[in-house]
Amino acid sequence: MAEDMTIESYLAAGGVLTNPTNVPPRYRGELMKLMATFVDSELAGAAGFADIINQGPGIKERIAAAKIVLEKTDNADRVLRIMGEFGANTERYATHHPWTARLERDADIGTTRTEHDMRLAVFNYPIQGWVDAVVMNLLMSRAVVVQLAEFSMISYQPLAEAFRAIAPIEAHHGELALEGAVKLIEQGHADEMQASVDYWWPRVAASFGSATSEKFEGLKAMGLRRTTNAALRTRWEAEAGEILKNLGLKAG
Repeated sequence: MAEDMTIESYLAAGGVLTNPTNVPPRYRGELMKLMATFVDSELAGAAGFADIINQGPGIKERIAAAKIVLEKTDNADRVLRIMGEFGANTERYATHHPWTARLERDADIGTTRTEHDMRLAVFNYPIQGWVDAVVMNLLMSRAVVVQLAEFSMISYQPLAEAFRAIAPIEAHHGELALEGAVKLIEQGHADEMQASVDYWWPRVAASFGSATSEKFEGLKAMGLRRTTNAALRTRWEAEAGEILKNLGLKAG
């Protein structure tokens, strides 16, 4: 960084930061919020899938669900270690929130969070059975892939590198979900799957946040965002919609 350049102008010009010591307060706050949202969502997502493992119709399906639980927990730990460098209490974190807590199935909280933690709103809804779990994972894993493509380019280099390492793992969760979805279609569960799509589609879509976020330009100037929520959501809608179309299902 040039000596006559402020950190703010350095970031706005595309610069990167590599450790907590020279991170401005506002940048730190937004970075911690981003990391907490990811960690909390992964832990809450893993907790939801842990409850569904034994509902898998066969050994292969149960192994896939268990793998997702293990890897989501590991992904959370990877980012939590970076939060620890900023002073987060990593030892207490995993037991500090009720990760299994869920709302009623018919609740509709939009993009808001609950008082529990920073998880995305979608992880406050309960999964009902194996078919529902496969559909939810099919839609949400594609959303995570889209979001990680964005966050893999953020200006805090250690976190960007962590997200780049996590991205193919999360993409594989989507492959497992698609494999399960194809099998369910072949077994005649199309109507049940469509009902789950109708339920989860708007809730996963809401995970992209408000289309008119007033914070975007500020985050972009800090190198923490590049693409608007609306553009990310549009990309997800196209990609997830194509996956559903190939299965003979319709977007919600």
